[in-house]
Parts: sequence; C-alpha cells; structure tokens
Amino acid sequence: MSSSSVEYLAVHVFVSVKEGTEDAFKEASFANARASAKEEGIARFDVIQQIDDPTKFVLVEVYKNDEAPALHKETAHYSTWRETVADMMAEPRSAIKYKSLFPATEAGWDYGEATLE
Repeated sequence: MSSSSVEYLAVHVFVSVKEGTEDAFKEASFANARASAKEEGIARFDVIQQIDDPTKFVLVEVYKNDEAPALHKETAHYSTWRETVADMMAEPRSAIKYKSLFPATEAGWDYGEATLE
C-alpha cells in the first residue's frame, strides 16, 4: 500500500425509498457494496441510513480514478442492484461529487483483509 498522497473521487448518492422497503433496500445495497469494495478502482463503498428518517440513505462511493465510476456501472452486481431497487425508489436518486482530502494516502482508505459484513 502506498503512502504517497492521493486525490480520490468521492460520490455521495442520495436515496429515498418507499416506506416498508428499507430492509429489502439494505439487503440489496449490502450485496452491491460488498462486491463493489472488491473492484480495483474502488477505495471505499459505504451504505449509511438517516437516523430520523429510515427511508433515507446515502451511498458513499470513493473511486481511485476518473474511469472507475463508469467501470463500476458496467458490473453485474451494479446491474442487479439497480434492477432490484428500481421499484423501491420514492424519487430519483441524486448524487454530488467531491474531491477527497483526508485520508490523504491510499493506505488510509484500505479495508485491509477484513471481511465486510
């Protein structure tokens, strides 16, 4: 793992699901996140849920290069996720792109050998 400085692309995808679909959305999103975290161009892939409104989620996707988001969208697991959750959406997803500032090194983003649960 490199200790040199990196600037990754962080994408926050904002999701609102229909009430009653939260558990199914989480199940599909966890499967997608586990597979996505193994992609060469992905440094991190988190699924977070809003505390005061459990129908709101943010997917925190951290990409190692500008080509990685498009490559991610070509994967079978992304396609499966997109099709699985399509009818769960209360409104279209939205995203905001950020430049990561910290951690500032590749090692700071590493999942290591941990099993992602």
